[in-house]
Amino acid sequence: MNEPSIDVHKLNKHFGKHHVVKDFSLTVQKGDIYGFLGPNGSGKTTSIRMMCGLITPDSGSGHCLNMDIFTQRDTIKKRIGYMTQHFSMWGSLTIRENLLFIARLYTLENARQKVEQTLSDLGLSSRQHQLAKELSGGWKQRMALAACMLHQPSLLFLDEPTAGVDPKARREFWQTLHQLSNDGISILVSTHYMDEAERCHRIAYLSYGQLLANGTTQEIIAAQNLTTLQIRGQQLSRLEGRLRQYPCVEQTVIFGNALHVTGRDPAGLRAALSATVPEGYEVRQVETTLEDAFTLLMKTHDE
Repeated sequence: MNEPSIDVHKLNKHFGKHHVVKDFSLTVQKGDIYGFLGPNGSGKTTSIRMMCGLITPDSGSGHCLNMDIFTQRDTIKKRIGYMTQHFSMWGSLTIRENLLFIARLYTLENARQKVEQTLSDLGLSSRQHQLAKELSGGWKQRMALAACMLHQPSLLFLDEPTAGVDPKARREFWQTLHQLSNDGISILVSTHYMDEAERCHRIAYLSYGQLLANGTTQEIIAAQNLTTLQIRGQQLSRLEGRLRQYPCVEQTVIFGNALHVTGRDPAGLRAALSATVPEGYEVRQVETTLEDAFTLLMKTHDE
């Protein structure tokens, strides 16, 4: 069996008195796309930086590409690609010039040939002479990914790579990620988008430095043991306020002309809706979404 690309156990990190990451454990298999979710300030970026050798954990143990994250940090950094939250290329250089400069930083042999290949692989050849500062958000992220791929890493760490990128560019970016995954490259990607999380093979959810959930989308939804009923009709906001008074109603969300009511007590939910929803409204059970599960996880953890 292949060694996992990431295998860390009980990592902790403090910044002063602030305990940013608490007993964090994660295993990512070769070729997997692993989604990393959580609110701002949940410790995602700190966890990523510990796993890829940029900062040293205070305690715990772990390996990245079978190298110790405490003692082999410099070697790890040569074998992985890391894409930061914020665009960090040189705006006054073209795409091609940026990649050539980064290739020299890596002291790559046959640098020009590798740049040509990377431009072609990531669909950048037609724009290679365009200045980086003139690119749209989607093209900037594609160029940043190309910079990560120049030295042919086995593992990618992508920290919110599609923040602020339009839906079409996001979809194309994810198509590229799945192509890389098919080639055996492991990817850990942090995101705030539920649709992106659902495109990952597995996902992990952090809150206040703690790992709250870990598994496939189906496993995480099933673990919450939730029932979701959908109500269609008019004046749903008023109806929502009345339903929230029932203890069995743990969450309500309005989507246009539909109100989703979620809880762990199916009989109680149906009784509450039977007593509250007027005639003429359509009520039916629907599948619980990943967003429902994560929102309830957050609510439970906050309490």
